Amino acid sequence: MTGIFQSLPPWLWFVIALVALFLARKPVHQGILALARFFHQSLRLGANAVAASERRLQLRNREVLLAAGREATERHIEREFDRIEGAMKKELAQYPALHRKLCEQLTAIDEDYVRSAEVPPEPTNWAKAIKAVAEIPAKQDPVVGDVLETIHGSMRKAEGKALEAYRESARERHQLLKRMMPAWRSILKSLGKVNKTVATVQQRSKVVDGHMDRYEEILQGSDRAQRMLSSSSLSQFFISAFVLAIAVGGALINFHLIARPMTEMVGGTSYIGNFKVADISALVIILVEITMGLFVMECLRITRLFPVISALSDKLRTRMMWAAFALLFFLATVEAGLAFMREILMQEDLAVSAQLRGAEVAAVDSSVYWITTAAQMGMGFILPFALTFVAIPLENFIASTRTVIGIVTAFFLRLLSVVLRLAGTGSLRIGTLLVRLYDIVIFFPLWLEARFLVWREQAAEKAVVASAVGESTVEESVPVSKASSRSPSRRSAKSASKSSAKLPTNLEEQPS
Repeated sequence: MTGIFQSLPPWLWFVIALVALFLARKPVHQGILALARFFHQSLRLGANAVAASERRLQLRNREVLLAAGREATERHIEREFDRIEGAMKKELAQYPALHRKLCEQLTAIDEDYVRSAEVPPEPTNWAKAIKAVAEIPAKQDPVVGDVLETIHGSMRKAEGKALEAYRESARERHQLLKRMMPAWRSILKSLGKVNKTVATVQQRSKVVDGHMDRYEEILQGSDRAQRMLSSSSLSQFFISAFVLAIAVGGALINFHLIARPMTEMVGGTSYIGNFKVADISALVIILVEITMGLFVMECLRITRLFPVISALSDKLRTRMMWAAFALLFFLATVEAGLAFMREILMQEDLAVSAQLRGAEVAAVDSSVYWITTAAQMGMGFILPFALTFVAIPLENFIASTRTVIGIVTAFFLRLLSVVLRLAGTGSLRIGTLLVRLYDIVIFFPLWLEARFLVWREQAAEKAVVASAVGESTVEESVPVSKASSRSPSRRSAKSASKSSAKLPTNLEEQPS
């Protein structure tokens, strides 16, 4: 039997394969479409699950974003109220003393003003005396002339004394008015300070009103507040990341500044894994400095990375701050000493390399030597304190990273949902395409089937026409009733419908 199959020609194998594919056409179509629908439904279910996860993540991100915004706004409001309270305590706490001082100055000014008023001189008795002398009947009497001359001289003297008294009183009034000027200036200065304080409080109140409006929007969970917080988180993320990159560069410089002296201190031949003990020691010193800086910032309540430190009492928190600062100062001093040691080691290395080359050791100018040494010691002492401020961008980076990761994750989940939906639709279309390709492979048997169906349909139509012609001939020869005359046409219609129902279609109906 095997030899018979092997002796068959290739064209016969091809014909057998076509016939087998033609006979298995309907099951293969159903299998391909069923597999396509399976992948389509599975991918659609996966897309729906991913979309639901994306919606839940969006809600979670919204809650986290609003909570972070609410906390930040509460912190800003608290700081503004602290500043207002400080301004009140600094300026307006002395208002009773200022009020008393102003009252005393105003009382003194009022008294001086009353005393500086011009008082008209009291009328003298000279007018009555002159009137009495003028009424004397004997005006040519020499006694009267002497009396008048005496009166004239006395009036001259009295006029001079009155003028001098008037000038003295005017001088006193001017002195009183001059003494009022410092009091007026002091009052104006005090009122200016009060006005400045009130203006500062009004400005702070406007800032507080803005923070309160934003806080109300955050509590309401409006879309505007969410967009504002999202943009703020993104900007804070990139800014803090940039500052942290700068801080990492400073830490690397600090590491290379103390790595060489640490080799002389702990030995350069000891390893922990693939790392030198000296490098690990230098890295530990830098990390301890950063940690002490974080503690100092936490104790000052500039950052809030550790709620336990913020919850401590003020006395204990102050002690902890001074302890961390003392340790940071000690480590900075140690780094300055290591930097000095590094410069010495570099000079010794240069001298040894020059001796090994056989060259003469050049004398190093002391002025250049102390400049480089001072620069390295200054860098070793300042960099630890500079790394202290890493706590601020670190807090912003940690707070904004959660929001940024949530936004990016939600975006990728949405993208994955779209890809899965497209893949499901593509699998369904690929199944249809495979069905079409299968039909293309067996196009010749399908063509023969189509020709056969057309031939059978034409034969059935010819038979129907022939039967209709025969019945019409019988009706002309033999009259029948109206009811019997309708039956052939009905039978012909039924036979035509049966024949059309039995006719197979050209292509199998495919489920969508």
